[in-house]
Amino acid sequence: MKFREYLGKMKGSTRGSPPRVSNEEILWSWIGAFLGISGVALVSHLFFDGRDMSLMLGSFGASAVLAYGAVRSPLAQPRNLVGGHVVSALVGVLCWKFLNQNLWLAESVAVATAIAAMHATRTLHPPGGATALLAVIGSPAVHKLGFWYVLMPATIGPLVLLAVAVLVNNIPSSRRYPEIWF
Repeated sequence: MKFREYLGKMKGSTRGSPPRVSNEEILWSWIGAFLGISGVALVSHLFFDGRDMSLMLGSFGASAVLAYGAVRSPLAQPRNLVGGHVVSALVGVLCWKFLNQNLWLAESVAVATAIAAMHATRTLHPPGGATALLAVIGSPAVHKLGFWYVLMPATIGPLVLLAVAVLVNNIPSSRRYPEIWF
């Protein structure tokens, strides 16, 4: 490829901005995200407060965008939503355990390997990259969890988000979730 062609690819396409969604779609996205994140927070509060644990990860906010705002996206489907976090959490914990002496290396290997592992397992979910990174850069409490991090929060949290997504996203006639389970 010539250098000009390479640079030309950076201009983007001529498709323009994405179409505007309806007010109903905006409202249902808001309701789903509110209930999904509230569900994770409530489960965390009821079962994990006082145990130096939290069920909430920042990456769940990004998962909420997909599960409630882009319900038809392949990246938002149950296999990806749950599997992406689980695979990425496992990768992140392993990177922390083996590479924590070189934080920059553990961080970069965790995210890059999580992407590769999600591709290989057909569970690509962009927030999974953050879940892997959080396993490395997290607090001492996160590091103390070790492989428990994979189960709690990285499996239980997405399962709560999924349950809410299945219930809420099927209320309006304009939505259907999931498109495919596996």
